[in-house]
Amino acid sequence: MLLREAIGSGLREVRTARRRTLRDISRAARVSLGYLSEVERGRKEPSSELLAAICEALGVSVPDLLTTVAAEMATATSAAGRRDDVLVPIGQRHAELRLAGRPGSVVAAPASSGGPVASAA
Repeated sequence: MLLREAIGSGLREVRTARRRTLRDISRAARVSLGYLSEVERGRKEPSSELLAAICEALGVSVPDLLTTVAAEMATATSAAGRRDDVLVPIGQRHAELRLAGRPGSVVAAPASSGGPVASAA
């Protein structure tokens, strides 16, 4: 779970619990309705100033929201358990995908140099 997703979820929970609409909160916080919707859906990460304005419009403090979000993320992390997958740096993964699409190329496990190895068949 990403932080922006957890923040958005927390904001939406507070808003719906207080039976407020997106339009009400967007007006009170002086944030566009579309932007607020994207924040709640976890697609946009609000700046600290916007988060403070949204929290004020909702009548919740930023520390209280972030405490709730941190607890939610900790629960989600412990529920997911430990992943057995090996994490691959993004640049390396993209290189592997490019090489894998070439005819006659085989992508081997990363060599000691840290990069993917391709060999012609």
